[in-house]
Amino acid sequence: MSWHLGPRSAFDLETTGVNVEEDRIVTAAAIRINGAVVTPRTWLLNPGVEIPAGATAVHGISTEQARAEGMDAAKGVEEIATEVAEIVTAGVPLVGHNVSYDLTLLDRECRRYGLGGLEGFCGRPIRPVIDTRVLDQQVLTRRKRVSAEQGARVLKTVAQVFRVAWNDDEAHGCEFDAMVSARVAWWIGEIAHRGPSGYPAWVLSDRYAQFGSVAGLSLDELHDRQVVWAREQAASLQEWFRSAPAERGGDPKAVVDGSWPMRPFRPAVATGGVALPP
Repeated sequence: MSWHLGPRSAFDLETTGVNVEEDRIVTAAAIRINGAVVTPRTWLLNPGVEIPAGATAVHGISTEQARAEGMDAAKGVEEIATEVAEIVTAGVPLVGHNVSYDLTLLDRECRRYGLGGLEGFCGRPIRPVIDTRVLDQQVLTRRKRVSAEQGARVLKTVAQVFRVAWNDDEAHGCEFDAMVSARVAWWIGEIAHRGPSGYPAWVLSDRYAQFGSVAGLSLDELHDRQVVWAREQAASLQEWFRSAPAERGGDPKAVVDGSWPMRPFRPAVATGGVALPP
């Protein structure tokens, strides 16, 4: 069976910010998908810290709402980690967009509440994982920003490229984003396994498209290749940051961590590096 056709679990977090070492989970979704059967599970946590206005503007959850309606953060983190453990133990792929962010932040939350690292909690490596950000950049290597506000690889752009329905009013809700990533993953796999004779016209018109690189792989093979692709993509982005002028966001000391699907825990290392955008 092709890797995109079996059971899968879509996963997404919404958080207090984008620093995986310091920020906290606000909402989470893990959606088990098996054919037409879709079983969502969601959480709203009280992170125990103020939710910045910028984060609230993204996902819509205020500090007041989280305090009034959210569950205890330690209990919520343990439940989310338990769900992830059940999924990976079953050999079902976790699907998300820039999922290394979500898994890394969940790992740090597990450590914060005395559960140990995520892999230790699960009792096994976190695999297989399907990351639509990594796959999108692998199969469609060249794309410009849509606008000053909308990046080339953000989930909205990727959804639009693969003709997956997008609703700005529902976007950045973790359940919506998780389902969009699952649909994008399906389309990447579907197009890849059609072969060139079945590619849609918009793929055939892109002479840099590399859908063949993700066809015919097992889930384990796809996972292992994403490890390599994520590292290569991060190295390319780091080179761009270091060579770009400051007015375009360049930074000669930029560091982009290409670890995937989770960034190693390095307690003695400063956390000021540049991360792949969520």
